[in-house]
Amino acid sequence: MTTNKLNNKENASKEKITIAGAGPVGALLAVILGRAGYQVSLFESRADSRLHSIYQGKSINIALSDRGWLALESVGIADTIKANAIAMKKRVIHATDGVLTQQAYGKDNQAIWSVSRADVNEQLLTLAEAEPTVNIAFEQRLAQVNFDNACSTFIHDQSMNEVCADYVFGADGAYSKVRRLAQETPRFSYSQSFMPQSYIELNIAAKEGETGDERFKMDKEALHIWPRKDFMLIALPNPDGSFTCTLFLNYESDDDSNHSFNSLKTKADITNFFHQYFSDAMTLLENPIEEFMKKSANPLFLVNVDPWVINNKVALIGDAAHAMVPFYGQGMNCGFEDCRELAELINKYQGDWYKIFPAYQKARKINADAITELARRNFIEMSELSGDENFLLQKKIEAKFHDLYPDLWTPLYSMVTFSPHLPYAKALEIGDQQKKIMQELM
Repeated sequence: MTTNKLNNKENASKEKITIAGAGPVGALLAVILGRAGYQVSLFESRADSRLHSIYQGKSINIALSDRGWLALESVGIADTIKANAIAMKKRVIHATDGVLTQQAYGKDNQAIWSVSRADVNEQLLTLAEAEPTVNIAFEQRLAQVNFDNACSTFIHDQSMNEVCADYVFGADGAYSKVRRLAQETPRFSYSQSFMPQSYIELNIAAKEGETGDERFKMDKEALHIWPRKDFMLIALPNPDGSFTCTLFLNYESDDDSNHSFNSLKTKADITNFFHQYFSDAMTLLENPIEEFMKKSANPLFLVNVDPWVINNKVALIGDAAHAMVPFYGQGMNCGFEDCRELAELINKYQGDWYKIFPAYQKARKINADAITELARRNFIEMSELSGDENFLLQKKIEAKFHDLYPDLWTPLYSMVTFSPHLPYAKALEIGDQQKKIMQELM
């Protein structure tokens, strides 16, 4: 194995920043730092997704809400991405008997948006490449980080390349290598906890021979949920008329009567399971029994780390800092908000990273902890309460409060999803106060 030293002496007057991970958050961060004048080297372990398919096993589409859009607007790409997105204005709840109920997400056509993860990533990569001070390298596997001097080692083929910079950002996702290496540094706290549920993805194909909205087999302006208390199926629309579906189910169960990925082994058991709990979806799903049998369940886990910044040299951002479960649809929104608020701190402190980094950690960690907790709680709301009559009545009462006193009462979901300037931590605090009031009222 050969070793090369990559120091890039060009434009050395501006500080150099290495970003590990060119997913959506890493690519957005590269755009922001490039426009701030920094020399940015963006490294990705996978191949270029614009040339190769790399998203097997990852959610094809994700939900973007106002926090994410605000960050994309700050770099001028929101309208381009929204052109290929679908507005989901409501939940449609599918009961076991096939009865449908609807819950609006907000008011005045407020919506969360189903977007293609690959499309968002690729457009941000292209935007980053257009910045003259940003260089992107693919198929570069991170091997080592020096947390004292911000030098990193990447491996490509049989070459080991040392890249020295002034600062390093770990934007390399929920399974972050930067974070794993940081665990070897002094006083670095790390915890990871798994949800009982795991998930697999299924598919509803578009109607053949149809065009426009007629291609969709269900209401396209909705996130569809089949809540079954301990488990659920959800479906998000795609622009081609299909729906990407996710089945969340306990990975294992102690009681043989409980359903789990481990307990559903035979084709007969799986068939009975789907027909018993998702009978109305069976006419829509593509080969759900066969897909269930051949797919491995993916785990759901939460990550908590402290600090996010080591030695004022290396920082974590996005899922690398705060991997969360997907039940509030805020994972990427929170990562994008990390980037937007970091940009504001760069301006506020005029590029003084000894002030930027501590302010970044202080501002973002408390809010990431809050939305991680809210996302964990929201599984119960989606899988159990969303089909409960009393809960639906409570939501109607809260919506009426908001209509009558909009300055005094904003529902928690709206605070998280449609109030991008309200910190997650403040939304959690107010939401807990509202919960106590509603418990007494109900």
